[in-house]
Amino acid sequence: MSISEQQPTATAYWTVGPGRGELRREDLPAPGPGEALVRTLFSGISKGTELVVHNAHVPECVAAEMAAPNQEGSFPGPVKFGYLSVGVVEAGPADWQGKTVFCLYPHQDRYLVPVESLTVVPDGVPARRAVLTGTVETAINGLWEAGPRLGDRVAVIGAGLVGGMVAKLLAGFPLGRLQMIDVDPAKRAFAEALGVEFSHPDDALPDCDIVIHCSASQEGLERSLQLAGDDGDVIEMSWYADRKVTVPLGEDFHARRLSIRASQVGVVARARRHRRSNADRLGLAVSLLKDPAFDVFLTGSSSFEELPDAVQHLSEGSLDALCHVIEYPASDSPTPEATR
Repeated sequence: MSISEQQPTATAYWTVGPGRGELRREDLPAPGPGEALVRTLFSGISKGTELVVHNAHVPECVAAEMAAPNQEGSFPGPVKFGYLSVGVVEAGPADWQGKTVFCLYPHQDRYLVPVESLTVVPDGVPARRAVLTGTVETAINGLWEAGPRLGDRVAVIGAGLVGGMVAKLLAGFPLGRLQMIDVDPAKRAFAEALGVEFSHPDDALPDCDIVIHCSASQEGLERSLQLAGDDGDVIEMSWYADRKVTVPLGEDFHARRLSIRASQVGVVARARRHRRSNADRLGLAVSLLKDPAFDVFLTGSSSFEELPDAVQHLSEGSLDALCHVIEYPASDSPTPEATR
């Protein structure tokens, strides 16, 4: 009996209204030429973006641009959204079967995609840690946009998942100074785990060559402009969704000739766009995850059946997390790649 006959349907998480999500069953066709059937092992909740979707705050004017690669439905909902999924190929081209893969796919226990959508998880990267691939990719894109140079003074404002990931990657650069800045003093332990100096915004060092802003707050953006040195660059990695933000352009920004540039992972950063593809960027991201230090970003887990409650608890603030991992039921006969 074929895989498709054993499991003709799949279960996926859908946002069905503002603040409401549910698991839904759907048909799962057999793989066609060049397609792979993937059984999910883990997925990750990218809290910032997914809570924007959960709470129906995606602006209508950018709804098309902010759609995830394998999204179904449209904002505000019902919509199947998410992009941090790791699984094992159960059916498809012979040279793909049994491989552990990362895919920019929503939360779903089995799914069918073209093999071009898959990134092979290399040996030495546990499947659970591999859910971070999409966030590492976001951080890489931000650094390609920022272009740090030897001896630079750099500040990262916002010690969340993206800010922490950017700081983690920057810690390996030959910088003159690196500070991770956050209003929450409890984030000091997180910074220490990353090997990065921590500072409260009031105590942060000025005259930075680059400030990377990841706090998604008006106050954080204002402080970014104050900390950037003359002719310095602020790289804006936050997504404010439908919130209105006021920026004091009459102060540091104008007088000291500062630049603010957006970094958004939907396309490769301009500085590398002609020489790197999205697939190249994902391949680089997953290769970096051989470092076990990235496990500090995995801060809790829930079963797939608990996913709707987990998203709601994250939205309410009763569950705190950087990347919250969703664990899927094991197959009756897992492959070796699925269990490593």
